[in-house]
Amino acid sequence: MHIQVNTDNNIAGRDDVTRYVQGVIESKLGAVSNGITRIEVHLQDQNAEKSGPEDKRCMVEVRLENRQPVTATNTADTIQSAVIGAVDKMRNILDRELGKQRARR
Repeated sequence: MHIQVNTDNNIAGRDDVTRYVQGVIESKLGAVSNGITRIEVHLQDQNAEKSGPEDKRCMVEVRLENRQPVTATNTADTIQSAVIGAVDKMRNILDRELGKQRARR
């Protein structure tokens, strides 16, 4: 499973953010990682230097073997909250999709 983290120019501490994102993904999606080939995470500060409610956006795209990619997006006040929210949404999507796949077998 390859994890790629992309940030816009307004995200500070890219290396720390990348390590944080990889840790969250490995802890929350590790149990369902068998069919995952690649995960792309896109982080964005929508208001740049201005602060505001829910101005941090995280989009997670998961590529599964022999399937179309699935995405989940979350906005929050902090990068950490946006990442956790998006990864939690992705876990729910993967549980549902992989559950359907297992039911067909």
